[in-house]
Amino acid sequence: MGWSWNDRPRYGLRTFNCPLDRGQTDRMADQYAYSGDDKRPTEIPAIRWEEPPEGPVLVLLDQTRLPAEEVELVCTDASTLVEAIRSLAVRGAPLLGIAGAYGVALAAVRGFDVDEAATALATARPTAVNLALGVRRAHSAHEAALAEGGDVRQAASAALAAARQLHREDAEASARMAEHGVTLLDELLPGGGHRILTHCNTGSLVSGGEGTAFAVALAAHRAGRLRRLWVDETRPLLQGARLTAYEAARSGMAYTLLTDNAAGSLFAAGEVDAVLIGADRITADGSVANKVGSYPLAVLARYHHVPFIVVAPVTTVDPDTPDGASIEVEQRPGHEVTEVVAPQVPVAGAAEAGGGIPVAPLGTQAYNPAFDVTPPELVTAIVTEEGVVSPVTAEALAEVCARSRRVTTG
Repeated sequence: MGWSWNDRPRYGLRTFNCPLDRGQTDRMADQYAYSGDDKRPTEIPAIRWEEPPEGPVLVLLDQTRLPAEEVELVCTDASTLVEAIRSLAVRGAPLLGIAGAYGVALAAVRGFDVDEAATALATARPTAVNLALGVRRAHSAHEAALAEGGDVRQAASAALAAARQLHREDAEASARMAEHGVTLLDELLPGGGHRILTHCNTGSLVSGGEGTAFAVALAAHRAGRLRRLWVDETRPLLQGARLTAYEAARSGMAYTLLTDNAAGSLFAAGEVDAVLIGADRITADGSVANKVGSYPLAVLARYHHVPFIVVAPVTTVDPDTPDGASIEVEQRPGHEVTEVVAPQVPVAGAAEAGGGIPVAPLGTQAYNPAFDVTPPELVTAIVTEEGVVSPVTAEALAEVCARSRRVTTG
């Protein structure tokens, strides 16, 4: 594949051998059509641990290159993983937690300063609570092993075991959320034929399994109860257009892409039966931080009497953050708004700041929060692996979290 361990850039790159006019997804679709098997693959290896002779590495699917091509980044230390997290090469709340845990293990196995790595990883992005939680889980396992008299190798093994366990747990949580979510949809919308609007990306690219909100839509599709998946493009970085549409196409789902500001006309026309989104942080009172643009959908849904459903694992609930006003909302660089970048498309006269095509006058200031916050009174239900919270109250969320702790420690 033209890639050498001995001659690697800061990120190692592995590119699937796809013809220029046909990607790997097309080839797989042809393969499954030819075999008569309508169960197309939906699991995308967004993250995995490998142990080649040169030493352990963390391999990521570079989400900034999708859908143009499927390229893997090979991280050999925590600093490269931090860069991947900040650049959104790896993203999504559950997957960030998994990545953070593996990053601590990578530092430990390769003999780097584990405390320093844990601090850098935990603060790489401030809003998603899962990242710090995953880092803390692997770091605690490492420290516990040392405190019990283990050597550095045993401590590194403990950190890696914690990361792998978190990875497995997230995959299991994804499956249970999908089951609970489809059951809820059928209760709210009997008869099937669901037309679901989603925002940003919540599939296997953000999870150890098949995702959060997207996993529910996928389960409905497999059960023959999904009529249409409406996919918000999700400005300014187009995670819906680039990633959710990519996953929907791989899964053979009926989907339609729309600009974010076209959602209102869909509601007005009666074309939306439910809104399903994920979450990066859910506060103790049930406020939901998610990709910017989620809050306007909640307002539209309330006005048009459409269920607004949040799907997220219990690890996304942060009991230490009391309410939405207490959430630190990440502010992204302005050039993500003032420039447009197409993956793998060379551009002439690109702006130096972000390497994209300028769409605003030079020097334009941009407001670019990565997330917005939806108050609990606009949320119909929160679907977790431990069940559905509806109505959304602090007491109900606390009970779900307590139930999860009893299952984990029982």
